[in-house]
Amino acid sequence: MKKRKNITESSNPNSNDIDVKNIREIIQIFHNDNLEILDGLNNALDEINNIVELTIQCLKNNGRLFYVGAGTSGRLGVLDAAECKPTFGVDDGMVEGIIAGGKNALFMSIEGAEDNIDEVEDIIDQYNISKNDIIIGISCSGTASFVLEFLKQTKNIDSKTVLITFNEIDDVNYIDQLLSVHVGPEIITGSTRMKSGTATKMILNMISSISMIKLNKTYGNYMVDLKVINKKLIKRGIHIIKSITGVDSKKAKILLEESNGYVKNAIVMEKLNISFLESKLLLNKYSGSLREILDKGDIR
Repeated sequence: MKKRKNITESSNPNSNDIDVKNIREIIQIFHNDNLEILDGLNNALDEINNIVELTIQCLKNNGRLFYVGAGTSGRLGVLDAAECKPTFGVDDGMVEGIIAGGKNALFMSIEGAEDNIDEVEDIIDQYNISKNDIIIGISCSGTASFVLEFLKQTKNIDSKTVLITFNEIDDVNYIDQLLSVHVGPEIITGSTRMKSGTATKMILNMISSISMIKLNKTYGNYMVDLKVINKKLIKRGIHIIKSITGVDSKKAKILLEESNGYVKNAIVMEKLNISFLESKLLLNKYSGSLREILDKGDIR
């Protein structure tokens, strides 16, 4: 079968005359077109599974997850990385987002950033990237020089490498896992912040969240490794403690205070009637698995 090329730059027949449609008609065009995202992801689930398995393998081996992208792709990687610490209580640096052009590129377009490969080697050195790490490059077109060079150089030091793209591209020897998702051409030709950007966010949600689930960062669907840092998260922490232990709000608040704001420790303290220090030792012994601790009962 002939490979599809430059899908992200193709014209979408569903929006050829979109400028003469009324607002309600345009909304319907957007809605119908967005359904292609789910179809594209449905056809890529096995490849996503392989990427998640590779990510978990690296993280369990004391490696780190790096997202690398330019423009919208880079911003989405930085966003997903930034959300991992408050949601899953990960250590600093465990999940990082790198965007071409640096921090300024988060807020504005940096001309030529995606083509600039001169800074790649310095960034790799700055983060001390090693063979234990996994690098997930994001390039909707599959052609961003910054991303491809980053993957090439990190593969040279035996890091695991992944490329997420929405074009059909040839396999290259410096990419361990290639994820090419077909969501079709954009409503506004070439504007990959739209469908491709939405699909990227959905894919990154799966990669990071499933990895954290398998690293014992959740219990059921509760984010038990939550570290409370504001009023909203205090309420959420109290709710989680109440739901799992059955205590009332007052007791849950006391437990949260006694555990220094660590929800998982508070739950273990209540369930096993142990101190905060003992809960830390126990969670460390069982690799943070609240499931294993609670299913086995008093396993000290």
